[in-house]
Amino acid sequence: MSTPGSAGAPSLLYLVKRLELTIRAHLDDMLRGSGVTTPQYTALTVLIRRDGISAAQLARDSFVTPQSMADMLRPLQQRGLVHRIANPHNRREVLIHLTPAGRDLVDRYDAAATAIERRMLADLTGPQIDAFRDALTSARSALHPGSARSEPRPL
Repeated sequence: MSTPGSAGAPSLLYLVKRLELTIRAHLDDMLRGSGVTTPQYTALTVLIRRDGISAAQLARDSFVTPQSMADMLRPLQQRGLVHRIANPHNRREVLIHLTPAGRDLVDRYDAAATAIERRMLADLTGPQIDAFRDALTSARSALHPGSARSEPRPL
């Protein structure tokens, strides 16, 4: 597949996927020894910004299925990083809250996660970073029309 104007350049789909896999490898390395996986860490970072959301919403915001989220939450709850409570307005819904220990874990890795992002963007200028962010947001919105332009910033 070629992108208009690319003249033999790799497809953007390919480049975005390679970037995702590279970021994932760096996050996996960062979290080695922490006792949490990259998907679990992603869920915890979502809760930093949106504490008390439903398990279903947390799954969507963390890029996993509801079934995977249920499996991910169990060990996080056992370690005291999150707790679940029934939604008082909808007893069938479970709300997920970050505990102080969960917040501490995210805080412990925040500088390292920021360093990964800075390293990724090191060769870009401020305006290029803004344009990159806008382009990624626009591309996602084009494929997922109902998504908000300004989403919570996990990780």
